[in-house]
Amino acid sequence: MTYAIASTADAQRAELLQKKINFKTKPLGALGDLEKIALKIGLIQRTESPILTAPNIVVFASDHGIARSGVSAYPQEVTYQMVLNFLNGGAAINVFCRQNGIALTVADAGVNFDFEPNNALLDVKMRHSTSNFHDGTPAMSLDECREAMRRGSDIVGNIQAKTGCNVIGFGEMGIGNTTAASLIMHRLTRANISECVGRGTGVNDEQFERKLDIINEANSNAKIPFFGEGSAEEMLKMFAHFGGFEMAMMLGAYLKAAELRMLILVDGFIATAAYLAAVFINENVKDYALPCHQSHENGHKHMMSAFNEKPILQLSLRLGEGTGAAIALPIVRSAVAFLNEMSSFEAANIANKD
Repeated sequence: MTYAIASTADAQRAELLQKKINFKTKPLGALGDLEKIALKIGLIQRTESPILTAPNIVVFASDHGIARSGVSAYPQEVTYQMVLNFLNGGAAINVFCRQNGIALTVADAGVNFDFEPNNALLDVKMRHSTSNFHDGTPAMSLDECREAMRRGSDIVGNIQAKTGCNVIGFGEMGIGNTTAASLIMHRLTRANISECVGRGTGVNDEQFERKLDIINEANSNAKIPFFGEGSAEEMLKMFAHFGGFEMAMMLGAYLKAAELRMLILVDGFIATAAYLAAVFINENVKDYALPCHQSHENGHKHMMSAFNEKPILQLSLRLGEGTGAAIALPIVRSAVAFLNEMSSFEAANIANKD
């Protein structure tokens, strides 16, 4: 699939937006990062008066074959059990979405469980879990990766068409997916594996050493080269080798959301690994994305450095599910609100320092 993702660069619009921001009744730059967020959203929507419409967070769930090698403190059954929790409204992401007026979409990308038909669950299952890449077997084929991307893309397109949504975030659920994200990060950034690997769902010291050994072994067993910069085909081969179906669907979802000029709320470690891959495919994706939270995972701060971007929040979350994106949305709304509603010096009849 190809995506027509335009840059939001518009010098004239940026000048108008910056002038509007600067002449609000405040010292120059006094609203800090909110001013940068407002400017970015204005450029995405091509207006000096942006509106956030029908926000939605899509949680993609899938199982990972690498979990069978013992990289997680939790058994693989937790993936499907958490999906049921999402559907019953009892997970953290449900709480934060309800609190902040965000629609929640749950998608079965490849969970190792057969769910009863449920209108609240999108059945886009590729198969029951990826393969175990520990021994060098690809997690999924390149064709499967592309098909998963297409399904993620279609989900975003359908949400936008049905609701008019113009702000969207992506979460994930999948035991073993921090291992997959660590290897994708290593291959994309060339950071040392020790900098990429964290404790995921809270493994103890012994389990962490075992996880690190497995990741090093899987990396050595992968008979795929580091891809050359700008080579989307080689990048996708790497992504298919290590990634999960939920990550591939997020990858397609990022690209489609950017093509549709939607504001993208980027969540934690796994979601950022997929986002990093999307940026390597088309760097213009960055124009539409707001990194919402730097997680407690060791590698996430290194990924933020790779983007040279500052996340909105740093709350030491390590949950995934899109929780960082959901919690950050009220701050994003504040940026839009001040841009649209705060008086200018002229309108308020207040003397500017100039």
